[in-house]
Amino acid sequence: MKENYYYSKNPDVKHEEKNFDFRLLGVDFKFVTDNGVFSKNTIDFGSRVLIEAAGSLELGDKILDVGCGYGPIGLSLAKKNPGAMVEMVDVNELALELAKKNAAKNTIQNVSIHESSIYENVEETNFSTIVTNPPIRAGK
Repeated sequence: MKENYYYSKNPDVKHEEKNFDFRLLGVDFKFVTDNGVFSKNTIDFGSRVLIEAAGSLELGDKILDVGCGYGPIGLSLAKKNPGAMVEMVDVNELALELAKKNAAKNTIQNVSIHESSIYENVEETNFSTIVTNPPIRAGK
């Protein structure tokens, strides 16, 4: 039996893609989301706070986004830091598909988006910055 949590590899959900625009770090982004991913209707408050805080810092040239979901954190930091490479990982295959679509929709190429359970398949070993908004209240 598949689970419906957004931190599952393959959430068992009825697909219902949704598009929305959101301004992050002074840039207008276009996002596509779906059932089975975290915060599918908008960028959640915690992610917005993290993005704004990280966006005001010097992040270096190797950034890791753990649990990237459909990509708002990693993609906004990649757009803000075009000279950096941002590796974005998640266990949710649907979220990874959406993150790749969102990278393309927003013409962001300085990202590597792939499956990993935490650091299991992380490609780089020496990051200047690691960001995450983990599912600490999942299932409430």
